[in-house]
Amino acid sequence: MALTAGIVGLPNVGKSTLFNAITKAGALAANYPFATIEPNVGMVNVPDERLYVLSSMYNPKKTTPAVCEFTDIAGLVKGASKGEGLGNQFLGNIRNCDAILEVVRCFVDSNVTHVEGQVDPVRDAEIINLELILADLDTVQKRIPKIEKKAQSKIDDAPLEYALLKRLEEALLNEKPIRGMSFSKEEEKFVQNYQLLTNKPFMYIANVSEDYIADQSGDENYQKLLAYAKKNNSKCIAISAEIEAELTELDDEEKEMFLADYGVKEPGLNKLIRETYDLLGYATYFTTGPDECRAWTFKKGMLAPECAGIIHTDFERGFIRAETVSYDDLIKCGSYLKAREAGLVRQEGKDYKVVDGDILLFKFNV
Repeated sequence: MALTAGIVGLPNVGKSTLFNAITKAGALAANYPFATIEPNVGMVNVPDERLYVLSSMYNPKKTTPAVCEFTDIAGLVKGASKGEGLGNQFLGNIRNCDAILEVVRCFVDSNVTHVEGQVDPVRDAEIINLELILADLDTVQKRIPKIEKKAQSKIDDAPLEYALLKRLEEALLNEKPIRGMSFSKEEEKFVQNYQLLTNKPFMYIANVSEDYIADQSGDENYQKLLAYAKKNNSKCIAISAEIEAELTELDDEEKEMFLADYGVKEPGLNKLIRETYDLLGYATYFTTGPDECRAWTFKKGMLAPECAGIIHTDFERGFIRAETVSYDDLIKCGSYLKAREAGLVRQEGKDYKVVDGDILLFKFNV
């Protein structure tokens, strides 16, 4: 189960530079609009120190981290919802992503063109917000006449869907994203089918100057974007795409010295990946042994049989129980045997909700 996050933003805000740093995939980064036309897709490991602690404990033949999938999508301009620039292609690519990460330019550099003339992070955020809202409004308004007659005749669930569509239309006309609304289980099924862009998990990535990577308190542009994000119930993190790109060219020792010079403990990408993971509601469980230590991605709230099915469908189909110990308990005891002797290894059944950091051994029979 790999999460898929789309990296979006106006042209020349640092999307592709950031994508290159994340995936080292070498996507074209250039100082002109639409340098990215086809979406670039890259996989990246989820940084999780716990996996490597487990690996040092078990000395397996292989250590396999969880992964994130990032897609770098063409820059958006005003009018994208009406097909301006690469609008239709942009919006189509976003629909295929589980979450949207918007890179917003907060750094000032006269050598890098800004498509709107000058740096204004709130204006830029509002441009994309409005284009996504307009795209959703178009989807909803196209659906309304198709369901209206059925609703009047009270056919099946048509009255429920029609009322929902009118509620969605009202919110979008008032320039409110769908993600702030609440729905019943029946309504949620319809909303999911519409694939509305403003219903996707969303996070702002402030691309700041290297002067502010350790402390953004003095960065006026970042503070404006942060306030805007809070107002819209969205996450906002700061990162310097240029610095992250430079870090990818260094070995571990050089990287550590480089970060120390800036007063930073770890690359900003580590935080970005973890925050993206959390944004989508994902967590990690582990399997361990002499052959492999592996981190597995699961959706928070999933039951043990569902998590077993992530490894193989037979594990879920023939699920009997899960032998479970938490990462913290295992580390505290120093070994699986000692954790068992301390009564910290549990036998969990089909109703057990897996918790982040669980170390699982599935028992099944097919």
